Amino acid sequence: MPCLLRQLYPTTRAMLARKGIVPEEYLLTRLVEDDLSQPRYQTRSRKARFITKNGGCNVAHKNIREQGRFLQDVFTTLVDLKWPYTLVIFTMSFLCSWMLFAMLWWLIAFAHGDLDTTQDNIVPCITSITSFASAFLFSIEVQVTIGFGGRMVTEECPLAITVLIIQNISGLIVNAVMLGCIFMKTAQANRRAETIIFSKHAVIAQRNKKLCFMFRVGDLRKSMIISATIQMQLVKKTTTREGEVIPISQIDIQVENPVGINAIFLVSPLIISHTIDKKSPLYDLSAAGLQQEDLEVVVILEGVVETTGITTQARTSYLPEEILWGHRFVPIVTEEEGRYSVDYSKFGNTIRSKTPLCSARELEAQERSQNQTHNGPNLPKSAFGERYFTKTTSVPGTRLKSFVRFQSVDSLPDLQSQEGIDSRSLLL
Repeated sequence: MPCLLRQLYPTTRAMLARKGIVPEEYLLTRLVEDDLSQPRYQTRSRKARFITKNGGCNVAHKNIREQGRFLQDVFTTLVDLKWPYTLVIFTMSFLCSWMLFAMLWWLIAFAHGDLDTTQDNIVPCITSITSFASAFLFSIEVQVTIGFGGRMVTEECPLAITVLIIQNISGLIVNAVMLGCIFMKTAQANRRAETIIFSKHAVIAQRNKKLCFMFRVGDLRKSMIISATIQMQLVKKTTTREGEVIPISQIDIQVENPVGINAIFLVSPLIISHTIDKKSPLYDLSAAGLQQEDLEVVVILEGVVETTGITTQARTSYLPEEILWGHRFVPIVTEEEGRYSVDYSKFGNTIRSKTPLCSARELEAQERSQNQTHNGPNLPKSAFGERYFTKTTSVPGTRLKSFVRFQSVDSLPDLQSQEGIDSRSLLL
C-alpha cells in the first residue's frame, strides 16, 4: 500500500488526505521528501571559450557587408574553404572550362561546314568532329593533352588555331590554381599542430617559495619544431576607469625563461611556468576566488616545421575549472639504457602539493611581516640622530667635564626611554 501511495501525484494524495483515506502525517512526509529530492538552485552559467581546447577560435563573424573583399584574394578563400566545397569547385572548374571550349569548337566546325557529312571534298578545321559530343571529347584532349590521335586541328582555319592556343593557356592556369589549392590544403600548418599536445589541466603551485602557474606541452613527432616560442594571454572582461567595457581584453603573461625570451627546445615534454609576481595579472588571484573569476588563460605555441619549413601554430586555453590549485605534474621522463624515455600515459597526471591558499600578494605580505618579526623593525637611517649631553664632575684639586655622545631615535624624547640603544662613542 505505501508503495502505491508513493506513485500517486501530490494533488491526488492531498485529495485522499482530505477525505480521510490517507493519513495526513504521511502526506506531509511525502511532500517534504518530494521537495528535498528536487533541489532548487541554479548553476553558474559556463563562460564561453575564446579558444577551444583543440585550438579553434570560438568567434562568429556576422553582418559582414563587404563580401567582395574575399574575392580579391581568391586563392586564400579557396584554401580556407572546407573540403566538400573545395572538391566541388575543383570539379566544376574543369567541367566548365571543357564545356565552354567544346561549344567554341562545335561553333567553328558548324560555321565551316564540317558537320555536313555529304560533302567529301571539303577540308575540315577539326577532323572527326561530327557532333557536340565529339567536340566535347576534343576539348578534353586539348586541355588535358591526352591526344588519342583521331581528332586534330588543321591549317584550314586560323580561328581554330587561335582557340587552341587560348585553351592551352587557360588550362594551364586552371591546373596551377586548383592543384596548388589542393596542395596547400593538404600541407596546411595546422595539420602539424595536431601532434602538439597540451595538458588538459593547468596547475598553480609553489616553486622556490613563489606561486607559479604551470602547464605541460609536448610534441608527439620526432621531427622538431624549430624556433618554437610560447605566448600566454589572459582573456577577461574588463572595465576602464572611464566606464568603457572591454568584453575581450587580452593581457600578456610573461613566461619564465632564464634567457629572457619565450623560445623553447621542444625535444621532450616541458612544463611551462609563469611566476606570479607584482607584474603578473594573476597577482591578486587566490584559491577561493579562482572559481569566481571570469577569465581564460590562452596558450599559443608557434614555430617552424623542420621538414617543410612552414610556420605552424598550436593553441589551447584554460578556464578556472581547469586550473588545479595546489597540484604539480608528475615526472614522465626517465633514463633507460643510456637514453631518455618519455611515458605519455602520465602526461596530464598531477599530484597534490603543499601550497598556500592565499594570493601571491597576501603571501608576500606575510613573508614581510615574518621577516620584520624575526629581525626587528627596519628603521631608516633618517630616524636616528646624535645627541650630546654634558656633565660636570668635581674632583679634589681639578674640575673635569665628561661628554657623552650616543645615537637615539628622534621619536623618543626623554633620556630614560633611550636605554638599550647602543652608544656610538663615549669620551670622558
